[in-house]
Amino acid sequence: MNTTAGEQLQEHRLTLFTVTRDLYKDGRLSKADLKLLGEASAIKVHPLVFLADKGFEDYANLGKPLDMETLLAWLAERTGQPVYRIDPLKINVAAIAEVMSQAFAERHRILAVEVAADEVVIASCEPYVHSWEKNLEHVLRKRIRRVLADPREIIRHTGEFYSMAVSVQGARGQNKGNALASVGNLEQMLEIGAKGEPDANDQHIVKIVDWLLGYAFEQRASDIHIEPRRTISHVRFRIDGVLHNVYQLPAQVGAAVSSRIKILGRMDLAEKRRPQDGRLKTRSPGGDEVELRLSTLPTAFGEKLVMRIFDPDVLQRSFEQLGLADEDLARWSDITGMGNGIVLVTGPTGSGKTTTLYSTLRQLATSDVNVCTIEDPIEMVEESFNQMQVHHAIDLDFSAGVRALMRQDPDIIMIGEIRDLETANMAIQAALTGHLVLSTLHTNDSPSSVSRLLELGAPAYLIRATLRGVMSQRLVRILCPACKTYEPTDLNAWEQLVHPFKLEPPQRMARPVGCKECRETGYSGRQGIYEVLVNTPEVEQLIVPHLEVAAVREAAMAQGMMTLRMSGAARVARGETSIEEVMRVAPMVDS
Repeated sequence: MNTTAGEQLQEHRLTLFTVTRDLYKDGRLSKADLKLLGEASAIKVHPLVFLADKGFEDYANLGKPLDMETLLAWLAERTGQPVYRIDPLKINVAAIAEVMSQAFAERHRILAVEVAADEVVIASCEPYVHSWEKNLEHVLRKRIRRVLADPREIIRHTGEFYSMAVSVQGARGQNKGNALASVGNLEQMLEIGAKGEPDANDQHIVKIVDWLLGYAFEQRASDIHIEPRRTISHVRFRIDGVLHNVYQLPAQVGAAVSSRIKILGRMDLAEKRRPQDGRLKTRSPGGDEVELRLSTLPTAFGEKLVMRIFDPDVLQRSFEQLGLADEDLARWSDITGMGNGIVLVTGPTGSGKTTTLYSTLRQLATSDVNVCTIEDPIEMVEESFNQMQVHHAIDLDFSAGVRALMRQDPDIIMIGEIRDLETANMAIQAALTGHLVLSTLHTNDSPSSVSRLLELGAPAYLIRATLRGVMSQRLVRILCPACKTYEPTDLNAWEQLVHPFKLEPPQRMARPVGCKECRETGYSGRQGIYEVLVNTPEVEQLIVPHLEVAAVREAAMAQGMMTLRMSGAARVARGETSIEEVMRVAPMVDS
């Protein structure tokens, strides 16, 4: 039901009386509830927030509550103003802060959410208040398009966005000169010191860092990237494996933020010409302790900083929670339970190898075994086993570390990564002397790992004797259960997914839609897809100097191995993810 012209002209703020009256008129509120609300005393919150918290039944849709989403949709129909979900990842905070002052925004309960060349989109929770429109249009010289938004989101994001903008402007004001303006070449650019940027301990910089960390925890980010360019620094978050632009800082402010984080990570603040690693511990908004691994990289415009966030809850998850279950879990348990030999986990950076190894070691690290690791760097400090970090400055690399660990009476050894022949030989020697060795390798799939060991120079007969199995893995985004929908299976897409193999297609498959719960992405969280190769006698006889990867794959599949794409296809058939997502992360198998 649309509002009348008379109602449009009559400017007023929403009150509990007017909202409940209109809900009753539209058949959305029962007479009993209307009477009950009529007896309510004066409320101190927005009427939509009050009603949403009370959870009255939607009289037009019995069994469903009048939640905020329902109330906004009803109000949008009455006023002709569409509902807008504020997604901080899609908002240019610096641009919207320049549209109006914070005082103006708070006074009228509005917030700019999009700024274009000829239009500004303004979110409001007071659709019948128009007095501010003409003044703002006159100042901006742009058309204003109004949308409705959750009052709680408007209040919250107004405070956060303006606080961040004020901190950036304040930090920028500390820098009286523009260091980059006088840069003549790359060498000068790399030598810009703290004098060309705000003080890393300035209160504004501290606030920016605190905001970035808190915001990253809230958005479930796994990595924070601060990337310097000529005049600005990009801040990006990796969420569910995909990078999102979050903020653009002035170049000097971005450099000061990086310096502040380096101080917290006890890194060399003066050294900006070589890569550095560090780590810091902080607490999430919920009070949980969170560890971050820091890495810097010198680039043409300054230091690029990446912070990897290690959620302790992720490393504590069971195999079933990680997505490793049924036959794959049984095969993995078999090869890691043999007590000796080499077990490899393969996949690109960020595919969950560390989580799998830690979860495995945690199960194996009982009181009657000695578990030792050599890592670069130590990803997560774990009390149940002994961890050593690679230190190249003192010639403590993986091979030297394994040699030292062998004198520590270990039962199980974990090597962070096999990168060269010397490390591979040390792993083989440890396996031959009765130790269980777990490690990682960077290859596309499990059969390619055997070929990779041969390429490094490891003898085929020793690989046959020591290799127990290989697991390749990827992380796929899981469809949001709140909004995913089903449609008939696209047979062409299914055939492309499982090619060159034949697999019976499901009658229907799920696809992403996007909602408030998943921040309009259609996905929420990630789980693994796995390819577990067991070194059976049939596979073992194919490990020869001139190995054929296709032959090893065929033999392994005959023994029950599923390829990564077939594992992903099983998830598609169960409605857990989409074909596009599996094809994005899982490599194609050569026919």
